[in-house]
Amino acid sequence: MYKVFEALDELVTILEEARGVPMTSSCVVPRGDILELLDEVRDALPAEVDDAQDVLDRKDEIVGKAEHEAEQTISKANLEAEKSVADARAEAERIVAEAGAHADRLVADAEGQADRTVAAGQAKYDELVSRSQSEAERMIQAGRESYERSVEDGRMEQARLVSQTEVVQAAHAESARILDATADEAARQRGECDEYVDSKLAEFGDLLTHTLRTVDKGRAHLRGGALSGLPAANVAPFDYQA
Repeated sequence: MYKVFEALDELVTILEEARGVPMTSSCVVPRGDILELLDEVRDALPAEVDDAQDVLDRKDEIVGKAEHEAEQTISKANLEAEKSVADARAEAERIVAEAGAHADRLVADAEGQADRTVAAGQAKYDELVSRSQSEAERMIQAGRESYERSVEDGRMEQARLVSQTEVVQAAHAESARILDATADEAARQRGECDEYVDSKLAEFGDLLTHTLRTVDKGRAHLRGGALSGLPAANVAPFDYQA
């Protein structure tokens, strides 16, 4: 680039020292020197300037090609984006379907567990009631038999004592005592039977209350998972033994 500026300085000097043409602003310059200096300027210019001129000459072609390539790139990107969106939508629908199926299985399992728990509680209740009734009937029957034996013994003793005139009053008193004792014993046994049946029914009531509370907790847990909108895979399983 130094030769370019040097040649330009010489051109300026030649023009400044050139002889002027009278009555005009023109001047006479040596054509050969000027052409030689211009050749030097052209040879000294970098090749990049010529390349830049080629780029300027082909500006419209280059810009059109770039715009076409940009349109192709944008179209390809749009197609890929649409495909990605479609794939993502399909994957989301698949995940939602799997989550729904999993939630349905969890609900079905919970309902089955609840049904089994209720059935087990009902069976336990029936067993306890049956055993309580059997035990109560046995104790009532034993009390009745004991009462009847006592009454019969009292009657026999009464008859024996009545047959002896000297101990008639004593016999009456003993008979009354035996009858009272027998009635008290029967009442006591009946009270024990009632207490036993009441305790067994209270135990079953506690078992049934615990079973119903467990079922309510399971249902509340399932409703809480469904209302939160979370995947059934992120919900902790409910402890039915709590």
